[in-house]
Amino acid sequence: MTNDLESYPYTQFEPLLVVISGPSGVGKDSVIKAMKERDLPFYFVVTATTRPKREEELHGVDYFFISEEEFVSMIENDELLEYATVYEDYKGVPKAQVRQALDSGKDVIMRVDVQGAASIREISPQACLVFLTAQNEDELIERLKQRKTESPEGLHTRLSTAREELQQIHEFDYVVLNRDSHLEEAVDTILAIIRAEHHRAKPRKVTL
Repeated sequence: MTNDLESYPYTQFEPLLVVISGPSGVGKDSVIKAMKERDLPFYFVVTATTRPKREEELHGVDYFFISEEEFVSMIENDELLEYATVYEDYKGVPKAQVRQALDSGKDVIMRVDVQGAASIREISPQACLVFLTAQNEDELIERLKQRKTESPEGLHTRLSTAREELQQIHEFDYVVLNRDSHLEEAVDTILAIIRAEHHRAKPRKVTL
């Protein structure tokens, strides 16, 4: 009998597909940015979108900011893992970069809206879905106001959508609270989830 732990299936590394989702304003972008700043050995998926670039965002880092014509072309050429219309703008995940990252053996971190997370679950049932939430509705409203990118009508639409999306929380594997001034705590929780997932007796085997 060998004593080599490498021979035991529970020590084998299976790359994860970690989907971070949640309503608008819960801090998905902030969490991803904080994770990147820790220089972790993950692959962070860059989502394509047709929405206007915010002042602090960088093309190819935060998102691929493309025209509606370019996005439609990607749909027609089957280049997207999933896509959706979010507040009248397209958002989608380029398929090739996710497959290449998983093939390289890296854990893949993906940020999508709640609608997109549902699509990923259908495509890849073994994906690990994390629902990010604010402490309460007042906190969510304040964050949306601080963006200074929403009209009163737009703010109302996002809040109404957030209430609907919160009803889907049971479809996710984990829930992470992102409280004001506790961003690093939320990141620590997500990293703990990833570590725990790599200690599962029956590892997730992601297929796309």
